[in-house]
Amino acid sequence: MQGVRFKILTANDPDILQERLNRFVEDLPEDVVLVEVKFSVAGGASPLFAALVHYKEVEAWKE
Repeated sequence: MQGVRFKILTANDPDILQERLNRFVEDLPEDVVLVEVKFSVAGGASPLFAALVHYKEVEAWKE
């Protein structure tokens, strides 16, 4: 599959993960479509919050 991309974002604080996710999405070019975002939390002494962003590059609509 051409144009399919994935990005993993992580942080030890959910607010920082949210900031990183927002910044990543804002910086995506206009020819990119978000397909799915999945979240995960790994427990422990210092929890790790993670987001897997699945996005795809698309062609501009032509009439």
